[in-house]
Amino acid sequence: MSAKWEINKTRFTENIRTVIKDHPVIAVIKNNAYNFGLAFTIDCMADCGINYFSTTSLEEAIAIRKLNSDCYIFLMNPTTEFDCLRQYHIEMTLPSAEFYDQYQDELEGITVHLEFENLLHRSGFKTLESMQAFIKQYNATKSKMFIKGLWTHFGYADEFEVEDYYEERQAWLNVVQHLKTMHDFEVIHAQNSASFMREDGLLEDHTHLRLGIILFGARPYASLPLSTTEQALRISSHVIQIRHIKHGESAGYSFAYTAEKNTRLAVVAIGYGDGILRSRAQHDCLINGKRYPIKALMMSHMFVEVDDTVHPNDIVYIYHESMRIDEYTFKGVGANSEQLSALNHNTLISEVTE
Repeated sequence: MSAKWEINKTRFTENIRTVIKDHPVIAVIKNNAYNFGLAFTIDCMADCGINYFSTTSLEEAIAIRKLNSDCYIFLMNPTTEFDCLRQYHIEMTLPSAEFYDQYQDELEGITVHLEFENLLHRSGFKTLESMQAFIKQYNATKSKMFIKGLWTHFGYADEFEVEDYYEERQAWLNVVQHLKTMHDFEVIHAQNSASFMREDGLLEDHTHLRLGIILFGARPYASLPLSTTEQALRISSHVIQIRHIKHGESAGYSFAYTAEKNTRLAVVAIGYGDGILRSRAQHDCLINGKRYPIKALMMSHMFVEVDDTVHPNDIVYIYHESMRIDEYTFKGVGANSEQLSALNHNTLISEVTE
């Protein structure tokens, strides 16, 4: 028995339906769909009526197209591989007027979404005025590039101790209010999972939500109830053997664990080589329905302090529906996406259950 990545397809799909309700959604499935796998995720999301997908990688956008010939695909990072965009019918962000000026002839036939930088400062037009000037230029030159969308990203929607979300939200709504009078945008999107929950739906004049982590069973901020989204993922391994360590004795490489009392240690077949973060190993795991403290993490193993009810071959859960990714996010282990993307599918056995 080896370490396992297990996903319940029915629970995963039903959760997506529950989250999105009747809202139109652009599903963010970057980084191999948060490590859930593109093919699996697209199949489940298509069953829920989602037909618009977004990623940051051109290679991944092409992979999405090969899996689904009919969906819409939005590439959030700019690329100069324009032939690929045309060949695979991929929409792309337009990050600046300078980008357009440099490549305007090559952008013929490309569908773009104008991007507003906002407080994240990652990419995009810096000001409303620069976007207004660009649209005037675009209309005057009769460009053969097609402007379909308008978008931004809220970098502070999950922050409640500062006013930055309200600031970026207001700046963005001002952009939308002015630009919609200058161009007929088919798609306007900005709201990530946190903004969606804070607003309880779509912002005015928006056509789509752009959701990521909440579709994968993790809450974007801690004050949301557990019922907001349901985790369908389990990460598990098993107890290889039980070791008895006396007070003062050490186990593992370089004194990885030193017993403060006579201790019963379970040796578990999973480690950081499988993508378990060291910060995650500062907490507990689940064996036979009970939580036990992890005492040391190595590349392929971990030590867990257990009682006499734990035996070799017992299943050990690192993540479980009662031991959720977001629980450890809010304990400071790392972002939801950080914990998910760390998981190593080259070593974990993948299993999909119904």
